[in-house]
Amino acid sequence: MKSFHILIFLLGLASTAFASQDSVLARVTCYWAGEGPKYASTGRHLRAGHCAVDPKRIPYGSKIVFPDETCTAVDTGPAVTSRKAARLCGRTANQLKAIVVDRFFETKREAISWMNAHPQFMTLQIISAGSLPCPREL
Repeated sequence: MKSFHILIFLLGLASTAFASQDSVLARVTCYWAGEGPKYASTGRHLRAGHCAVDPKRIPYGSKIVFPDETCTAVDTGPAVTSRKAARLCGRTANQLKAIVVDRFFETKREAISWMNAHPQFMTLQIISAGSLPCPREL
């Protein structure tokens, strides 16, 4: 009986953890050091592994899971919040409604290489900042 209660408790925790993870269709664009400011709109120094999002849709600090890396949402910009890239090149109704995620790279060469190797639209997993464990819990 005790193990049954433990199992129910663990299943409850698992469902809470997965409830804050979403998969969304996104138009992924790239920017790099030297193209814009060195600091994100949140004040953090930009580095590889950062990306720009619409903070009304994806909270700062959230993890964005790409096929090759997990990035942290730390920046925004007018083209991201207006979804300009999705509206201009989307062909289907879902693509036209897609969010825009702008991934940061250290160099232009890295950004262009990544863009050439990946599709413009992809399904990304979003792990909200509120669902991430505290560092002392790890």
